[in-house]
Amino acid sequence: MIRLASAEALDHRGRVLVSAAHAKVNLSLAITGRRSDGFHELISLVAPLDLADTLTLDVSRPLGLTCDDASLPVDGTNLVLKAAAAYAKHRPSAPTGHFHLTKKVPHGAGLGGGSSDAAAALRLLDQASGNPLGLELLEALAAEVGSDCPFFVRGQAAIMRGRGERLEILPAAVRAALAGRKVVLLKPSFGIPTPEAYGLLAKAGKYRPSAQAEAELAAWIAQPAADPSVLGNDLAAPVFAKYLALPVGLASFRLISGVNWQMTGSGSACFGFVSDGFDHARLRADVHRAWGPGAWVEETVISA
Repeated sequence: MIRLASAEALDHRGRVLVSAAHAKVNLSLAITGRRSDGFHELISLVAPLDLADTLTLDVSRPLGLTCDDASLPVDGTNLVLKAAAAYAKHRPSAPTGHFHLTKKVPHGAGLGGGSSDAAAALRLLDQASGNPLGLELLEALAAEVGSDCPFFVRGQAAIMRGRGERLEILPAAVRAALAGRKVVLLKPSFGIPTPEAYGLLAKAGKYRPSAQAEAELAAWIAQPAADPSVLGNDLAAPVFAKYLALPVGLASFRLISGVNWQMTGSGSACFGFVSDGFDHARLRADVHRAWGPGAWVEETVISA
């Protein structure tokens, strides 16, 4: 859930707004078919993480974007500026400003970093307007920017349906069962573009029946203390068939750590639940040995 202390705040000058843009993890991802518009229908259990980018908006400066990660584009292809364009289209007279993005969430990881940045931009612009649209309208605008952007407007553990824009917030008891669970994230040096991952699945043509996916998800919701990663990720098999470093590495890490590692979203990041006392130093060494020094390892918690 978006928390005021770590999400939106105003600096002492009253001109710079600051928002956290939290990552997400797909605890499950069932793909049930391909639509006539080219998008895929999905049923996904999604939870926010404490891991977050930071986005600032300086309303005293002209519209623009800078980023501390030089590898990211800061032109109109960036989702932050796409979100700003969507907001301006809806409210042409609303103030804009200069955004600065500090990245902590790797891109091409399946952790939703870009979509979360876009949602943070919408929240900041709405706050700067002095006449907020509110979360429901922001979710509608977010859906124009990207399929999973609406989730990040509220940032509460939910079930995604449709192409990702239809959200069902999980019951409070289920969110409480998830909140605070420790998660370790692993990512090789390469990322996987989302369209490529879905294209690989479409080529394979293996979709899960929606009734099966719904039944499996309902069974987990009835006992949310269980490991939800057993619900599976339908993008994993086609992605792993092309990117062999992922399944080979995860199998090795599983044998050494005893953790059930799963891919999140379209990859290439993977996750596993860990307990207190977990040997992070050993895992980090194993990951760097298997995937090279450019691999990324991060511990965080679910903030459902």
